[in-house]
Amino acid sequence: MEMHRHSLESLFEQLGLPHTAKDIESFIQKNSPLLDQTLPIHRASFWNDSQSAFLKEAKKEDADWVEVVDQLDVLLRTSEH
Repeated sequence: MEMHRHSLESLFEQLGLPHTAKDIESFIQKNSPLLDQTLPIHRASFWNDSQSAFLKEAKKEDADWVEVVDQLDVLLRTSEH
């Protein structure tokens, strides 16, 4: 199976969120840092049900989205942006 390289912009678009670089930076600043380091990214309170399900499935299935989901996870757990 061919793996696709997705960007943060395409992930945000897939999640139905504004997806310019500025939009993404604002989202991360607004929602980080996630203080509970054990909380899976899909369980964060700011996702709607479909967004949460997509993120959970991407991680569970090690889908072609997993790399960029992991990138977002790291960004949301870091306080320096």
